[in-house]
Amino acid sequence: MLKKKKFKVAVLGPIPRDHITTCQDEVIEKHGGILQSVVGLSKLWGKDATIVPVTHVRKIDLKPIQEILADYPNVDTSHITAESDYGDIIRLRFLDQNKRVEKQSGFMDPIVPKDVRNLLDCDAYVFLPVTDFEIALETLQFLKKYSNGLILFDAHGPTTLVTALGDRLMKFWVERDLWLPYIDILKMNIDEAKCSWFHKKYTLPELENDYKLPIEELPAFADHCINHGCKAVYITLDSQGCRIYYREKNTTKEVEMHAMKVEKVVDTTGCGDSFAGGIIFGLLECKDYIKAGHYANALGAQRTQGKTYAVFKSREETDEMIKKNYNS
Repeated sequence: MLKKKKFKVAVLGPIPRDHITTCQDEVIEKHGGILQSVVGLSKLWGKDATIVPVTHVRKIDLKPIQEILADYPNVDTSHITAESDYGDIIRLRFLDQNKRVEKQSGFMDPIVPKDVRNLLDCDAYVFLPVTDFEIALETLQFLKKYSNGLILFDAHGPTTLVTALGDRLMKFWVERDLWLPYIDILKMNIDEAKCSWFHKKYTLPELENDYKLPIEELPAFADHCINHGCKAVYITLDSQGCRIYYREKNTTKEVEMHAMKVEKVVDTTGCGDSFAGGIIFGLLECKDYIKAGHYANALGAQRTQGKTYAVFKSREETDEMIKKNYNS
């Protein structure tokens, strides 16, 4: 019998110190960011994979982060560094379940090629920036040249900026086509898609009135991304689930997938990061875009169920969730 392959996956991006005020006015303080995906993947794979977080943090945050990850023996913390003593500090106030006001007062120095030069043997790289300065394009180019690992990239980073007053605001991803050739799997939400698919037909009044990207535009946008190098595009639609796009027989195929039902939402912070981890798990384990969407939705749903990382479940429990929701 062939021995099961043990995967190695790098998860890259910030581990911010988050101060969260929920829409119920409850305050949550925790380290977040890529920890959502790291712990979710750790629980799913267990001893069958090594998860490597790659990040820069403040010296004051290094020990608490290491203590959190000490509970997960398949997580390799050797690429969490605090040499420069810079790291993200973010304050979030939720106005409703999804809409929030954001401030940022601490900034991680970018992840550059030298940070991944000893990780060229990874089966996948999950890039989860939350602001536009955290990942250098040269890092993706380096990995594309020297590694065969699958590259997932979250558009949250390049569609978010920080003003001189610390306000976190959305921006157009104008340099999108410079990045697409180095991205295998592009993941984003509908608002980030709006900031990534811009047309000459846009006018100032439309932008001033918070222009909403019509769902009907998504296939054309995804087709553009795939034509420029992506293998698949995943776009989340909050409670409406997600859309998955990939090339099949020279045609970009669209799949609508409903969200998993949960009884009560406690905290939605980090759902996107969790979703991204589920995509990579499904692609490496099942080599199937649809099943990857199932795992993505499952991890996103698990994230909503509490304030700590105890919300994440084993593969057996997650498979039961998927079977119940998707008959799969």
